[in-house]
Amino acid sequence: MSGTQIGCCGIMTMSDYRYYTCDVFTRERFGGNPLAVVPDARGLDTGAMQALAGEFNYSETTFVFPHGDRNTRAVRIFTPTVEVPFAGHPNVGTAFMLAALDEVEWDADAALVRFEEKAGTVPVRIVRDEHGGVFCELTAPGPLALGPELRIEDVAAALGLEAEDIVTTMHPPRVASVGLPFVVVEVASRRALARAVPDIRGMKALQGRGITPDIHLYTRDTEELDLQTRMFAPLDGVLEDPATGSANSALIGLLGQVDPAASGQWRWRIAQGVDMGRASELFGSVEKAAGGVSAVRMGGYCVPVFAGTFSW
Repeated sequence: MSGTQIGCCGIMTMSDYRYYTCDVFTRERFGGNPLAVVPDARGLDTGAMQALAGEFNYSETTFVFPHGDRNTRAVRIFTPTVEVPFAGHPNVGTAFMLAALDEVEWDADAALVRFEEKAGTVPVRIVRDEHGGVFCELTAPGPLALGPELRIEDVAAALGLEAEDIVTTMHPPRVASVGLPFVVVEVASRRALARAVPDIRGMKALQGRGITPDIHLYTRDTEELDLQTRMFAPLDGVLEDPATGSANSALIGLLGQVDPAASGQWRWRIAQGVDMGRASELFGSVEKAAGGVSAVRMGGYCVPVFAGTFSW
């Protein structure tokens, strides 16, 4: 549906767009990581999408475009300040919303969609469980890529922690990516994880050395799940993220790679967002063959929240 508006240079045509929001990596509304989805973004250019993402002001907003067949879409992902080539909860949440809108082809209680993104093709498996929930699981678009190792002191300074809070038993702090890079850091305890506070001066010092200071912390000091995590990206406009599929994918990819086994499969249940009051639950798995990580997957549940329209 379209309308008109009188502007300074004459009559401008405006179109109405539907948008939907959902909470991702949670089974409870107002938990997890909120996402805004525009399921048909035809007619919006890059500037419009960036402006809209800033207005939604979620950690990410997705814009979906047709791409040839019903089970494939082109998807662009924006934070409030920048477009990103790949992110985890936007893929999971976008697949969930398309399924909720009956925009996917089901085979019994399962479907598969493929999202074409700047980082590559992201397959997302969708499954309806016996309780009526919808579980979505992405496969990361890129192979595990390991970047520079960082000094413990520099990382601690960027997180408001002491050097002794950082654990290097399995790996030093280092950059890891399966489509989007993060500095992955293990901390010694749940208490240390809770004490972490991003220090802008320390973050900018890392940035000055050519490191993107999006820092993903984790601890194995947890009884209920396998890992508990936090992710800080204040220089990208996200002080803290309640659930970061791409960062947790990089994390478990790194853990799979440093495991001495040459091949195998590992699974993790991960908690994030607890210290923000938006508890999230993520389910990750890694496959390894011939000494290298061959696949990284990350999934979870979602719940719908809002729906509405805007004109552009």
